[in-house]
Amino acid sequence: MTSESVSKDDDTAAGHTVNAPQGPSWKPVARSSTHELVINAIEEQITSGSLTVGDPLPSERELAAKLQVSRAAVREALRVMESLGVVVSNVGSGKSAGTFTASMPKEALTRFLRLHVALANFSIEEAIETRIQLERSSTALATGRVHDDALAGMNASLAIMDTPGVSLETFNDADTAFHVAIAHASENQLLSDLTEAIRGSLRRPILDAFHEVEDPRALMAQLQEEHHAIMQAIVDRDTDHAVQRTEDHIRSATAALPRLTQKPAPPR
Repeated sequence: MTSESVSKDDDTAAGHTVNAPQGPSWKPVARSSTHELVINAIEEQITSGSLTVGDPLPSERELAAKLQVSRAAVREALRVMESLGVVVSNVGSGKSAGTFTASMPKEALTRFLRLHVALANFSIEEAIETRIQLERSSTALATGRVHDDALAGMNASLAIMDTPGVSLETFNDADTAFHVAIAHASENQLLSDLTEAIRGSLRRPILDAFHEVEDPRALMAQLQEEHHAIMQAIVDRDTDHAVQRTEDHIRSATAALPRLTQKPAPPR
C-alpha cells in the first residue's frame, strides 16, 4: 500500500471526503436598518390614528429614548419621511418648531410614480390603463358636480391649447391641466391627486413621443377637438358621453404616439 493510499484511507476514516462537492454557502441574514424600524414605528402611530395631520412628533432625543435607538437612526428616519412628504420639520423655537405630521403633497406622489415608471417598475401601458380607469371615474363624478369655478379652470386650459402657434411643451402642460381640472371637479381629493400624479409621471414620455410624430400640429388639432367634445359633454351633463369620450381620447392619443409604448431595443 502506498503512502498516498494510506493518506486517503486516513482521511476517509476520519470522516472526511476527499474532493467532496461544496455545499450551499450560508451567510448571516441581514437585519432591517434601524432607521427603517423607526419609520415603521411612526407609520404604526399614523395608521392607528394616534398621530394625525398637524400633530407634533416627540423631539429627536425623546423619540430615540422611547424607541431605544440612536438619535442618528431617528434623524435618518425623519429625513426619509420628510422627503416623502409625510412629516415636515421646522427649525427655530416656539410652538412652530419641531417635526409635525403633514398631508402628503401630490408632488411627492408624482415624483414616486415618475421614478417608478422611469425604472420600468410600472410600465407605460399599466400607467395608461390605470389613468383611463381613474379618469372615467373622475369624469363621471365631475359631470354631476361641475360648477362655474371648475368650468373656468377647464376653459382656461382649452384657451391655452387653442392659441395659434402654441409650443408643444406649453400645449402638453395645458393638456395635463385640463384633465387635472376635470379631476378636481370630481370633488374627490384622492382621485384628483392620483390623476395628477399619473399624468405628471407621463409628462416626459408623452413629450418625447410627441416630438417623433411626423405632423405634431395635426395631432394637436385632433386632441384639441377631442378635448372640446369632452368639455361639451360635461357642460351638457351627459355622463355617458363624457366618460366614453374621455376613454376614447386617451386611447386615440396613445395610438397616435406609438413611441410612447414602444419598448426599447435590447442592448447588443
